[in-house]
Amino acid sequence: MKVVFFGTPQFAVPTLEKLLNAPEFAVLGVVTQPDKPRGRGKQLVPSPVKTVAVNHDIPVWQPQRIKKDTEALTQLQAIGADAFVVVAYGQILSQQILDMPKLGCINVHGSILPQYRGAAPIQWSICNGEKETGITTMLMDAGMDTGAMLLTGTTPIGLLDNAHDVAARLAAIGADLLVETLLKLEAGEITGIPQDNAVATYAPLIQKADYQLDWSESAIAIHNKIRGFYPNCVTSFRNQNLKIIATVPLGSPYSEQLPPELQDLLHKITDLSILSGSPGEIVIITKGVGGIIQTGEGLLLLREVQMAGKRSQSGWDFVNGMRLKVGEVLG
Repeated sequence: MKVVFFGTPQFAVPTLEKLLNAPEFAVLGVVTQPDKPRGRGKQLVPSPVKTVAVNHDIPVWQPQRIKKDTEALTQLQAIGADAFVVVAYGQILSQQILDMPKLGCINVHGSILPQYRGAAPIQWSICNGEKETGITTMLMDAGMDTGAMLLTGTTPIGLLDNAHDVAARLAAIGADLLVETLLKLEAGEITGIPQDNAVATYAPLIQKADYQLDWSESAIAIHNKIRGFYPNCVTSFRNQNLKIIATVPLGSPYSEQLPPELQDLLHKITDLSILSGSPGEIVIITKGVGGIIQTGEGLLLLREVQMAGKRSQSGWDFVNGMRLKVGEVLG
């Protein structure tokens, strides 16, 4: 089967590698976003997908706007692909492109559609406290993740899972599901199932304001936000920005969901019911564990943080390094 692959970030790499290693497929080319300037020197850095393609001597197209690039469109039409595979490419495909391949354009989307259509499904599903998410393969149409669904795979979301953890699992699930989808499509063994638009939800692009923490929210809401938007959530501390990388919500609803080593650590903590303070206030410091913060509802252990311009560190190292005191306030 002749395939052209559209994708950009690391999330798309396992699917591309699966296609490259499967004898049933010939990847004729890769379409990815243009190289981006990074670092202090602003040197151009290729996308993870481009790096894989170059290593396998696969032709690469990097149009600024795929819908407007006449040369790229002409080449894609002439290549005669059976299918276009799209995994987190980052640009909207025109109807002209969708109509090119014989079997259509097949998208690997990081949610159980029609839930979490849009640009950041993994992040928002965690932020919203979902216990399960998945991958849906679908036949693309002109809408935003509105095409007919083909196959679905699922994975649970653990209490301490962050967006990187879940994305890695979903990327592996998506790679296998995409191969199964293509083979069944070619054999006529599956047909698309229309989505129910009435129950659709959306996962928009994450804005800078989304990263700001509000300590008046509940402990579990703050915890979900931190792991959903990992590793970018930020608060203020001593007039500097402080990234909160990882937390642990404390209390009976969550203790059984924690790994044994973390449960052993938390046994050192004084009776939680006697602790109280204002939102953002450090109400207790436990040796070897770290500082515990009062939220609008419940308590949150700082497990990993990062001061501006510094490396990330454990909550306990943060306590020692900053000589943290009970009564100090974040935010």
